[in-house]
Amino acid sequence: MHKRFVGAIGATAVLALGLVGCASGGDADADAGADTGGKARVFRVAFNQNESHPQAQAILELSDKLEEATDGQYSLELYADGTLGAQEATIEQVQSGTIDFAFVAGSLLESFNPDFSVVNLPYMYESPEHQMEVLNDRDVVGDLYDSLDADNLTLLAAFHGGVRNVYTDKPIKTPADLASSKVRVIGSETNVRMMELMGGIGTPMAQDEVYTAIQSGVLDGAENNELIYSSLAHDETAPFYSYTQHLMMPDYFVASPTVWDGLDEETRGLFEDLLDEAVDDELEAFDAAVKAAVADAEDAGATFVKADVDAFRKAVLPLHEELITTPASQEIYDAIDAARG
Repeated sequence: MHKRFVGAIGATAVLALGLVGCASGGDADADAGADTGGKARVFRVAFNQNESHPQAQAILELSDKLEEATDGQYSLELYADGTLGAQEATIEQVQSGTIDFAFVAGSLLESFNPDFSVVNLPYMYESPEHQMEVLNDRDVVGDLYDSLDADNLTLLAAFHGGVRNVYTDKPIKTPADLASSKVRVIGSETNVRMMELMGGIGTPMAQDEVYTAIQSGVLDGAENNELIYSSLAHDETAPFYSYTQHLMMPDYFVASPTVWDGLDEETRGLFEDLLDEAVDDELEAFDAAVKAAVADAEDAGATFVKADVDAFRKAVLPLHEELITTPASQEIYDAIDAARG
């Protein structure tokens, strides 16, 4: 099927030509909102990973279905590899309407509403299926998501972003094994504190600097899912991948309110139904991608280690108490807990 994808070189060429609006040429009125006036509209989607990622594939499939269901009136163009900027920048562009949609990491939304920290806690979910069930249940998270309206963001869906584990130059089985180890974490106080409780030293750093930092000894390791571990060749510098299973950080599909509200009710309903399918498809594809990434890493010499998950879970429980500080976050926490199998 036809798929729309713009990579690093393609995005530069398209932007240079000014083709950032409608497929049929567009005009100021068409670019300002979603009403196409009968013209085909290609929505821009910012994405910071490559086109083979399960989230990218899910959105490309969604675009095919949307284009078919609307007789070619609407489709999506995926700008992968961070070609439209880092996620912090793409959030701002979605807010201003410069970009129509974007994938953003769950941790970034904590700066808009601290209550988002509750859905980013370590050991919050018993499985990826549990995570997707509760994070796409508006009865559980609807008020939290709607709080972004005041910041000119519309949160449409949560996607699985993998299960994060620790990898270093030695097996990690208990928190004691991480003592004095500098481990790269997502740049937030929550994640630095999490790694401290896990026994290590949380060290925020840009993802593209991690390989060299581990290689040179600035870092002892990092924590991430198997796809990142293998695709960025971190298995070459940190050959032991230990299944601490400490974090499932969601990624969110957000929209410009101008674009979303500009769609008619029928099209919004269709889009929402297709997003529900995309969430399920991505979850299944992520599982297959993990299996392939593990096989590739093992071929490269990596060793996968079973850790004492219960020991790590008990170690980080104080973080739950520290961050559940409002009635709203407590209500979400309890609802997520109640949905466990």
